[in-house]
Amino acid sequence: MKASTLLATVAGVVGAWAWPGPGLAAEPPAKEFAADKGPSQIDVSSYPKEVQDNYAVFGGKCSKCHTLARPINTNLKPPEWKMYVKRMMNKPDSGISSDQGKKIYQFLKFWQEEKDKRAGR
Repeated sequence: MKASTLLATVAGVVGAWAWPGPGLAAEPPAKEFAADKGPSQIDVSSYPKEVQDNYAVFGGKCSKCHTLARPINTNLKPPEWKMYVKRMMNKPDSGISSDQGKKIYQFLKFWQEEKDKRAGR
């Protein structure tokens, strides 16, 4: 087989694998969690300005990779939230700076306290 024919064959096979064609997803759908099915936003208008500002950072950064419903409807203790925020900061292309990570953590900690109060915990 000539080199040019071999190259064309390989390119065709790779191209078919890399480009799934019409009606097919390029990537498998993201895993869905039970928390994804809950509310996906919070009315923070009655919360302190700092909480509102932190919510804006949370909403802008965390929605890049998953639904906001996931963290909004998840119940964790503050050390667990801190661990998860650090994990998300370390994900490739998260774009979450250290300062933004702190704001996201502060929001999630506040929100968890609110949920706990509402649930009588």
